[in-house]
Amino acid sequence: MKEQLRGIHQWIKDELDRCVRFWLDNGMDGEYGGVYTCLDRQGRVFSTDKSVWMQGRCAWTFSKLCNQYGEKPEWREAAESCLDFMEKYCINRDKGDRMYFTVTKDGKPLRQRRYNFSEGFYAMANAEYYILTGKPEHLERARRAYELIWQLNHGLINDPTGMGPKTIPETRTGRSLADPMIYLNLTSVLRKADPDNAALYDERAAQCVHDIFTYHRKPDLQCTLESVGPKGEFQDVFTAGRVVNPGHDIECAWFLMEEANRLGDTQLHRDTQDLFLDAIRAGWDKEYGGLLYFIDCKGLPPEAYEHDMKLWWPHNETAIASLMAYRDTGKPEYLEWFIKTIDYCKEYFSDPEYGEWYGYLRRDGKPTQPPCKGSTFKGPFHLPRMLLMVDEMLGQVLTQA
Repeated sequence: MKEQLRGIHQWIKDELDRCVRFWLDNGMDGEYGGVYTCLDRQGRVFSTDKSVWMQGRCAWTFSKLCNQYGEKPEWREAAESCLDFMEKYCINRDKGDRMYFTVTKDGKPLRQRRYNFSEGFYAMANAEYYILTGKPEHLERARRAYELIWQLNHGLINDPTGMGPKTIPETRTGRSLADPMIYLNLTSVLRKADPDNAALYDERAAQCVHDIFTYHRKPDLQCTLESVGPKGEFQDVFTAGRVVNPGHDIECAWFLMEEANRLGDTQLHRDTQDLFLDAIRAGWDKEYGGLLYFIDCKGLPPEAYEHDMKLWWPHNETAIASLMAYRDTGKPEYLEWFIKTIDYCKEYFSDPEYGEWYGYLRRDGKPTQPPCKGSTFKGPFHLPRMLLMVDEMLGQVLTQA
């Protein structure tokens, strides 16, 4: 087993090198700044519109690479290019500093969304870059965005853009799992950058954990729901209430395990292991392998037509969560899930010829045609984050073995 893990460890390192090289060689915009993420299999740009999520995610990734492995000029330059592009073009200054969702290649605004994930990735990026450089303006930017998200998520302010909720609130309203889980992860990044405000981050993290387990976690249904009523009520409709996103739940699980480890909370860790196991057992495709994108908690037909596709990022999150659980507990089941996931990714997602991973597979594991390595929603984030985290954790596991 130790030799098998050593082999996986070397593969992880090689994949990280190929992934980073792919984005540096193909994605960075030397004219206007920032990163292009709509790239085909070979790395050719097929759309020049820019995802604001990806500007923040790319800046975080290259800042994190510097912080974990030591600074390289091209890594720092990539982070700075995306940070500068966001600051110049991606903030709607007339609407309370809400951020756009997409802009043109030269920064003209294209689309504003009600969701505040652009602000979240902007905050993560600035906080991680502050850890790298100590430049105070980046910590202040991170703090402001972090606070804005909290106020929006908790109804403390009206959305400055004037965009209302997705559904008519008089008919149906509720809670989204994405809000507390993403904020929990964001909080962990801010805490590392800003220890002077640890008490605030600890309080906010505790609220996120509370909301996840009080409202979204449903042990009786053996699942964690994406959407629930305001008090956690189960909404028996396929458009939202019965939706389970196994990859999202598994990503949430490692956020929670990190918090449990920080607190030394063994009960929280055990509860999170149950959350992980429910998600992967229900979501793993027993016929073709890999993790299904969406499932219905009652086993009924899901609404999303892409529900049985295999996407890159849930498999990234599964690799992180399963290895973290194994590292923390030593239970063989988690190691088995880790190896099964890595084997699937090697066979179907990885592309050693051109680097990076296919983003979107059919249920049988064949890439959608024509295949792509990036899109509005796929850039240098989930895969490199998984690779650098698994690199570190495998080093710890092999040292302990």
